Amino acid sequence: MTGDSTHDVYATTARPADEESRLKRIGESAQRKASLRLLPVIGVGYLLAYMDRINISFASLQMNRDLHFSASVYGFGAGLFFIGYALSEVPSNLMLLKFGARAWLTRIMLTWGLLAAAMMFVRTPLEFNVLRFLLGMAEAGFYPGVVYYLTLWFPLDMRARAVSRFYIALPLSSVAMGVVAGWLLGLGGKLGLAGWQWLFLLEGLPAAAFSLVIWKMLPDNPQKAAWLTAEEKAWLERKLKADSEKAHLGHSAGVTQALLSPKVWMIGAYFLCALTANYAYTFYAPAIFQGVTGWSTTHVGYLVACFGLAGAAAMLVNSAHSDRRGERSMHCIIPCLVMAAGFLIASFASAPWLVVPALAATFVAFTAMLGPANAVPMQFLAGRAAAAGLAAMNTITMFAGFVGPYWMGVMKDYTGSYQAGLRGLTLPSLLAAGAMFALTRNLARSPIAASASLAQETV
Repeated sequence: MTGDSTHDVYATTARPADEESRLKRIGESAQRKASLRLLPVIGVGYLLAYMDRINISFASLQMNRDLHFSASVYGFGAGLFFIGYALSEVPSNLMLLKFGARAWLTRIMLTWGLLAAAMMFVRTPLEFNVLRFLLGMAEAGFYPGVVYYLTLWFPLDMRARAVSRFYIALPLSSVAMGVVAGWLLGLGGKLGLAGWQWLFLLEGLPAAAFSLVIWKMLPDNPQKAAWLTAEEKAWLERKLKADSEKAHLGHSAGVTQALLSPKVWMIGAYFLCALTANYAYTFYAPAIFQGVTGWSTTHVGYLVACFGLAGAAAMLVNSAHSDRRGERSMHCIIPCLVMAAGFLIASFASAPWLVVPALAATFVAFTAMLGPANAVPMQFLAGRAAAAGLAAMNTITMFAGFVGPYWMGVMKDYTGSYQAGLRGLTLPSLLAAGAMFALTRNLARSPIAASASLAQETV
């Protein structure tokens, strides 16, 4: 009798622990499968997208000379991509909600790949401007669509790492670009095409082809994933629902409410400032380094590739540390301060041994903050509000891609060097740090957001 009673008591007390352990294993299995099945596909897609976005930075080394484009003409056309992107951002994400992530992301990759390849036919400033604008419209919605898509698969405490594991494609695109750019530009003369034409052609068509992979490999949501078990789908549904209930703007919030949210505009302002500085640097980096070092295009490409590897490592480390600490703001503010210092040093220096490390620090710091920064809006957005809010945030952000390159082009034509332009980038870097500080204080005053943050820290 006593033995049976003891056994019953043991079974009663053991069951909750056993159940908790079982659910933990189910959750880990679901997250592992989602990471392995989805993130590599999304990462390759974003790598191709970003390469097609910035490949004109290397193409310009030949194209500007061949087509007689000034720095201002080039900077204006480079920036028009982001105007087209910004104007189409919200409509594109609403279309993603209507047609599903798989179909809409496939459409985006196919159209932008074809337009990116069509850049090889540019002959005049007008043609350059029109194609860059259309390319921006075609790519609009890919990044916010992907971030929204990740909220359907990854709980709040995993999102910085999930974002960093696909967003690592951004610094790695610099690696790929740096390695192949010299070779592609060296194909000039083959089949009557210039090197910059080969660059656009052979970097645009793979994106169009990869749209078929997107269509085949990305389910619209966990319920449509044949590779998840019923228990794993149920675990994800419960976990994501709990995260959504903590969001300031969740499933019950309307699209208009998300678009008008001060928090959305504050995070948009943060990215606007940070990306203004980064795009201004990115679109002129090959020309700046070639001017400072006197190296060939191939050697400059290898230098940019090294920066990309360092940026990728920094992104993974900073994102993992941010998730472990449950803290986002300082993981963003400190990199912004490093960017400001790097631009300031590079703007006054002339020696390669000082300019190159200073600009390397700005790029590494920028990539390091991307994982934590992109996890911030997920603290107060969920459901339809997330799709609309992320699109609005990215709409604000995309104007950075116009302002930054155009600023550098105008200052180069006006002063004859890039130093004044680099000096001006300290301001948006500092403003980005201030915007994140203000948003953090705003979130801390929100009881709902504060409880979400506390829950994240205790996971």
